[in-house]
Amino acid sequence: MNTRTDTALLEKKTHTMSYHLNNSHLDALEEETIFILREVAAAFERPALLFSGGKDSLVMLKCAEKAFGTKASGGGIPYPLLMIDTGHNFPEVTDFRDFRAKELGAELIVRNVEDSMARGTVRLSHPGESRNVHQSVTLLEAIEEFRFDALIGGARRDEEKARAKERIFSHRDSFGQWQPKAQRPELWTLFNTRLQPGEHFRVFPISNWTELDVWQYID
Repeated sequence: MNTRTDTALLEKKTHTMSYHLNNSHLDALEEETIFILREVAAAFERPALLFSGGKDSLVMLKCAEKAFGTKASGGGIPYPLLMIDTGHNFPEVTDFRDFRAKELGAELIVRNVEDSMARGTVRLSHPGESRNVHQSVTLLEAIEEFRFDALIGGARRDEEKARAKERIFSHRDSFGQWQPKAQRPELWTLFNTRLQPGEHFRVFPISNWTELDVWQYID
């Protein structure tokens, strides 16, 4: 018996089993995400996919590509990509955003926090203040401008306690607010998407992913 050879074979077999287990897990998450992205397309008239260029939105965009294909392949994502730009993004991020939108043949809408500042709807307490917290104002203005009824975001339940309470289809009232008591049950993956005028949904297709899942999927 060659102990060294046996050990090497065992390590290789263990690695292969681990790889397939991880892939099965990621395949299940991807399948769920694709299902949700297609549900949004079927249930809403004016949805949009939020795209920041970060890791979570990259995962969602890849799943959307798998769900609908590209313009070149005869398909295409049936809703626009929406980016709320703080004005502080690295050029590489915005260049990659434009590249991916063109590659997929997807409509890209960009709205800027700086424009909200010019209108006076966003006011910084000092010039060095982070603009990230003010993106919600620009987002609400974009919702009103385009009358979006669903916005697909990359929030995950493992990120913080508040996110853990979110539904996958998270209802927002006419003021864009999240009311815990107004959320709908999601039994058996059935989603209640009824809306009153002025209301909208935030939809989180990767709610059940973890940080590790995201990085492994990208890898």
